Amino acid sequence: MTIEERAEKAAALKAAGQCNCAQAVLRVFEDQISVSDQELMKLAAGFAAGMGCMESTCGALIGAVMVAGALTDGRGTAAHARNMLSDFRTSSGALVCKDLKGLETGKALCECPDCVRNAVLALGRELDIA
Repeated sequence: MTIEERAEKAAALKAAGQCNCAQAVLRVFEDQISVSDQELMKLAAGFAAGMGCMESTCGALIGAVMVAGALTDGRGTAAHARNMLSDFRTSSGALVCKDLKGLETGKALCECPDCVRNAVLALGRELDIA
């Protein structure tokens, strides 16, 4: 599966309400992570509506950083995360869920399925996943 196909599948999982943003990102990499689907869903369950219920980092981005850690065996993950944050901010407009959803401005910068798609694509660009 290409990174674009993974991104579209993750966006579809989120749009269908099957997963929160972090779970959607993790699930499309379950074939590359040695953790069961059920365990991935449990690990990412607390990141619905961004960490802290929209008060902090977008759950999709958290999921992408978790995948990066798994795919790199934790080597260089902090540097990869920094680069993915920058990429995600450029494509989505912000990093914090409440800003992405426009809670204070009334104008959403990026809807959840698009955030999920952007997080998967940022991961793909950072780790050079085709």
